[in-house]
Amino acid sequence: MALAENPRRSLIPSFLYAPPSPSRGLTAGASPAAAPSFAASAVGKRRSFVVQSPSKPGRKIEMYSPAFYAACTARGILSCGLTHMAVTPLDLVKCNMQIDPSKYKSITSGFGVLLKEQGVRGFFRGWVPTLLGYSAQGACKFGFYEFFKKYYSDIAGPEYASKYKTLIYLAGSASAEVIADVALCPFEAVKVRVQTQPGFARGLSDGFPKFFKSEGALGYV
Repeated sequence: MALAENPRRSLIPSFLYAPPSPSRGLTAGASPAAAPSFAASAVGKRRSFVVQSPSKPGRKIEMYSPAFYAACTARGILSCGLTHMAVTPLDLVKCNMQIDPSKYKSITSGFGVLLKEQGVRGFFRGWVPTLLGYSAQGACKFGFYEFFKKYYSDIAGPEYASKYKTLIYLAGSASAEVIADVALCPFEAVKVRVQTQPGFARGLSDGFPKFFKSEGALGYV
């Protein structure tokens, strides 16, 4: 019986499992009095479901604890913010090709036009809103995904969380993505304006108030 249950239980994290019933913990000839201690040991094992802390290898982070969500958020910032900032030149050419295709005819010619008109520094115009905007998006995407995944699984209960795991994870991912994109919108709006409208602003610090003045708060979304 135990072998038949293992594949099903391996589909989802152990926090979704209800403590085993006392009857499962009894061996042949064992008395029912041994059941409570078995259930207690099962709960104890469930609470020890932890991962190693990346900053302190000797320290462990408990799953779905505040430290766990903080670690997910930090990884989202690093993975999204830094990678999008690194491709700022390519994103800059892409945005200008969309705005003025007659001038920026291709990626190659677009880089040539930018180099001629703005120099090498022009390739990184808008890198600050890119870094901050996608850092916010990554933080919300990674952190809220783990939060909603557990939240929806708790609502469904152990049985349905196992049966509909894919749908629950999709719902958690979609919920996190909505929040992440809303967090990105203000930065993205300013970034595109800075990159495609020369003279509008130097960057985020002066671009934000100028954008608010011209478009209002709704312009950010």
